[in-house]
Amino acid sequence: MREFDLIVYGASGFTGQQAARYLAEKAPKDLRWAIGGRSSSSMNKAGVNVPIVVADGADPAALADLAKRARVVLNMAGPFKLYGDKLVEACIEAGTDYADISGETARIRRLIDRCHAKAEERQVKVVNFCGASSLPADLAVALLDERLGGTLHQATATVSIVGGSFNGGTIASIVDAIESGDAMIERDPFLLGPEPGGAPQDIERDPTGLLRGGELGAWLAPSPLGISDTRAVRRSAALLGRNITFQEYAVFESWREAATFAAALRLLGIALRQPWARRLIQNRIRPGTGPSAEQMDRARFQLVVRGVGAAGVTGSAQITGDGDAGNRITVACACECALALALNHPSLPARFGVLTPAVAIGTMLAERLRQAGMTISVV
Repeated sequence: MREFDLIVYGASGFTGQQAARYLAEKAPKDLRWAIGGRSSSSMNKAGVNVPIVVADGADPAALADLAKRARVVLNMAGPFKLYGDKLVEACIEAGTDYADISGETARIRRLIDRCHAKAEERQVKVVNFCGASSLPADLAVALLDERLGGTLHQATATVSIVGGSFNGGTIASIVDAIESGDAMIERDPFLLGPEPGGAPQDIERDPTGLLRGGELGAWLAPSPLGISDTRAVRRSAALLGRNITFQEYAVFESWREAATFAAALRLLGIALRQPWARRLIQNRIRPGTGPSAEQMDRARFQLVVRGVGAAGVTGSAQITGDGDAGNRITVACACECALALALNHPSLPARFGVLTPAVAIGTMLAERLRQAGMTISVV
């Protein structure tokens, strides 16, 4: 028997501290869990009374020891390209399931190429996309497909994000993607499936402008989660041998709101190409920092997926949560993924390798998220 059911790694970071507090409040009292990171003093910031496992992310031996002590490791320490891959490898060697909140699709592509076959052989689940990027979209598509009897073939998501702000870890990941060239790699709509470099249909190309939402009576703009969400959904479809056409947009009631949002997103993208602007943003939002509790709690997140199945039958799945996407929603999604891996393993799909939440854990995540306070409906 392993010493711990679950270790939260990176518990000194902004989202890691929130994850530790979430588990302290909501996890079953008999869960054997610990927090892990580079030093015990930094992890005291989390303010939870659980064991501490010290393991530097650059020390393979320490990571191997940490992985051997738990049945599941939840990694909250990004950028994951810099701090996650050695821990993934240690978990695969130890036969330990692994989850993280990475939406860094270029990194996940490399992880698939390097680790999927070995994780599958050792029957280990390596689950990325466990935060707001991109569990809600991945789960909503799976729920809708289930509702349509496994015949979903085309789906569109609309996302509404009110309030919230970036934390330092997210900014560090964005800057790293730009400076390393990963941001260019991530432009491939089929980076994670069906085949990288494939020829997308027009509907599958990443949106760049504004659209009138037709029957929605709304205006649509590029979604800030779209690059991650679309790749995650296509990865799930590829793993399941399915062909599901999927696209995602941010939704607004008026043209002015949509245009303002799209312009701000474009200006941010232009600014981040300039080294001086990246340094300025990083100096203002440092790793370990983020929005205030009041800012996070005032925010709201909603994702709706509408789709078509066999014989033109339509349906929709909606996931709504109070709190900002990058922190409150991400923490709840990630912790419930980790708890499902730790507590519900015998009832999970018998699929292993580098996976998505919908493939690794399945639609039972919906009930966990409902119990965590989110509203989920499928019609």
